[in-house]
Amino acid sequence: MTLGKKPFNFFSYFGVLIFPAMSQTAKTYLYAGLAVLFWSTVATSFKLGLREYDFIQLIFYVSAVTVVLLFFVLVVQRKTHLIFKQTKREWLYSLLMGAFNPLLYYLVLFKAYSLLPAQVAQPLNMIWPITLALLSVPMLKQKISWISFVALLISFVGVFFISSQGGFNGFSNTNPFGVALAVGSSILWSLYWIFNVKDTRDQVVKLFLNFAIGLIYLTPVVALFSSFKVQWGESFIATIYSGVFEVGITYVLWLKAMNLTNSNAKIGNLVFFAPFLSLVFIHLILKETIYVTTFVGLLFIISGVLVQQLDRRKRR
Repeated sequence: MTLGKKPFNFFSYFGVLIFPAMSQTAKTYLYAGLAVLFWSTVATSFKLGLREYDFIQLIFYVSAVTVVLLFFVLVVQRKTHLIFKQTKREWLYSLLMGAFNPLLYYLVLFKAYSLLPAQVAQPLNMIWPITLALLSVPMLKQKISWISFVALLISFVGVFFISSQGGFNGFSNTNPFGVALAVGSSILWSLYWIFNVKDTRDQVVKLFLNFAIGLIYLTPVVALFSSFKVQWGESFIATIYSGVFEVGITYVLWLKAMNLTNSNAKIGNLVFFAPFLSLVFIHLILKETIYVTTFVGLLFIISGVLVQQLDRRKRR
């Protein structure tokens, strides 16, 4: 479907239909704000899903929901024909990226969530911009300054506070393997981002292919190490929610905001509200007692990320 000479865009049409009087800037912050709000709820939905599913089942069902949703988005955006126009190299790229995300990344992340409280696992995953800067040196041939190392140190002070769970006695209640997995997930996400930045295909198309191929990878993993049993309770609802709002529609909303804005940096900074909002949902829904050390640690982690980003912008 086309309107004049311009291709039909569902999200542009939706924005005009629902918010006709809003300026472009207002719509930008609306899309970005909704994305951040939805992302701030996923740590809670992960833990709810893990109450009745193991971490392997959870990622399989979440990925399945994501594949269905992204295919629907492609249908609405009239982009399904692009799936069949991939070159051999692009198919190979999707085979690689599907192994990183969802297979490796979410298996590691969900295992970390199964071993740690949500208020610990979620902030530890936030250090990925720091690990990205470090990995960009050997992989993208970028230079790194001493300020980036300071930023890394600041963030790991935050890791220390979060892992303490309220004080030095809290270390005995913290699973060290879970902490290692949560931090390790940031490395996997950084690698995924580095490989993804070299892939210039349509964002939704390549994300759909990555998850569709990842779902194929996950099928034998579930068959060998878990089961395809479905629990029809609150974990089932949480799984559907995670598939829709962790990657699916939330990712598309974020892309829309980035396409509308004149300053990606200003929109990008909204992401830092997500972990603090996440703690509110974790406390209200999961009933976790939020420790002061969690807030302190989160402040250190975000400060380290901001220092690293400011240094990168200055060098640019």
